[in-house]
Amino acid sequence: MKGVLDLLRRSTPQGEDDKTDSVLFTSAFADQGVDPAMLAPWEARANEVGAKRAPAARGLKLLQALWSKDKYMSRLGPDAVRQMEKYFEFAVVAADRDVIRQDEYGNFMIVLLTGTIAVDRLQPWGERLRLTEARPGDILGEMSLLDSGQRFSLCATLTECEIAVLGAQALDEMMTADPQLAASLVALLARKLSTRLRVVGARLSDRQT
Repeated sequence: MKGVLDLLRRSTPQGEDDKTDSVLFTSAFADQGVDPAMLAPWEARANEVGAKRAPAARGLKLLQALWSKDKYMSRLGPDAVRQMEKYFEFAVVAADRDVIRQDEYGNFMIVLLTGTIAVDRLQPWGERLRLTEARPGDILGEMSLLDSGQRFSLCATLTECEIAVLGAQALDEMMTADPQLAASLVALLARKLSTRLRVVGARLSDRQT
């Protein structure tokens, strides 16, 4: 994660002449040896699960309301969240749809706005372990957004859900157009991710004892 934040610092323009030298997240993916053809983009997944585009105005209103109550994301402030409208896509997904699949290489994250999403871990012996059930305001897939690595879990809608989606290309654009906003977002995601990993790790340890 430190490498990601260093990347953001290097990409933040110091002057007008530096703007064309920004290091983008797609460059980071290439440096990690990830073949872009292996990535599962949101556009393909949206078509596969029959996601319907939702009005941006409603999606942004829900995002603002949820993040204003979040311990970490509320630090962005309402003005910063409003700027996110330029980079997020908003969609409605029916129940019983896999929006994220375990072990695939992803390059997008999801913010759950309404509904419930199951977060499961498929074990090598076939058992499907329920890690948690995501509720409105929860963020899914941010780890793979940041490093384009394999997904740790399977995320499936339990009800019809409204979601906000941030893809790698949109994050690239945010870094170029709003580098401070991008740096703040990634830093807050890192804090949330750290907390989640500790909780999941503790649950897995308890089940193995």
